[in-house]
Amino acid sequence: MTTSASDKTLAGVRVLSLALNLPGPAALMRCRRMGATCIKLEPPPPAGMASADPMGAYNPPAYAALHDGVEVVHANLKTPEGQTALHALLAQTDVLLTSFRPSASAKLGVDWASLHARHPQLSLVEIVGAPGARADEPGHDLTYLAESGLVTGLDLPPTLYADMAGSVMASEAVLQALLRRAVGGKGVHVEVALSAAADYLALPRRWGLTQRTGAVGGAHAGYRVYPCADGRVAVAALEPHFARSLCAAAGLQAEGDGHGVMFRSATHAAVASFLLQRSCAELDALARDEDIPLFTMPTEDTDSAP
Repeated sequence: MTTSASDKTLAGVRVLSLALNLPGPAALMRCRRMGATCIKLEPPPPAGMASADPMGAYNPPAYAALHDGVEVVHANLKTPEGQTALHALLAQTDVLLTSFRPSASAKLGVDWASLHARHPQLSLVEIVGAPGARADEPGHDLTYLAESGLVTGLDLPPTLYADMAGSVMASEAVLQALLRRAVGGKGVHVEVALSAAADYLALPRRWGLTQRTGAVGGAHAGYRVYPCADGRVAVAALEPHFARSLCAAAGLQAEGDGHGVMFRSATHAAVASFLLQRSCAELDALARDEDIPLFTMPTEDTDSAP
């Protein structure tokens, strides 16, 4: 069966989130896009602020995008009134999303044991930093990526990989919880660790694929980022037929399947020289005419932020 953005896999499912910042709201956004009815319960906003979610303060456009189509309600879970409001919502909820440390969840009465005793049909998807006994350790996207070997220099990663991968795993966990409840008849608890999400993203590096000696780590001349006359070009001519096309364009002879020659220093130098002499427009035309996978990045499009 073919799926599309218009499919409503989660139509009729109610998801409540208590999760702030990025992974939880991003998971909730994915659930909404699959058709779920999504509610976000936040603490009352501080005076002068629109939201108690930190994302609402440091990036309002991101907060707005994450909560588009989500009903946001407010309650202080540290008060009896807030607890009453929470449990009224939970009585109508299929899956609860949280991102507290376990110690904080216990204080608020949203740990699995407390929830399951009161709402046996409810499932809990609990986003934590690290799994199991480490779940109370402090951490953030950057520390999880560093632990997984994905911070290789002094520059910050270009996006929040662990947070976003964790949000995908959390939305996957919502589907998993619903399937397991359909079989067993009761709600289930699924833990999603952001450090585990980073570890999953790091697998190609651990297998050697993206190490310097790996085919997609820079050793293959057809899979690299090169400077060109007016910017940069990402070349992904990895398969033999693409590599042969790239070599032919650069005036190189690729023997046999064209694979071995791509690891030679002379090939790297020849391809680099060829690309450096071509503009982005010329390389775009080359990609179309010769069926070579590449993407040009003109100088004016380069991220110049410090």
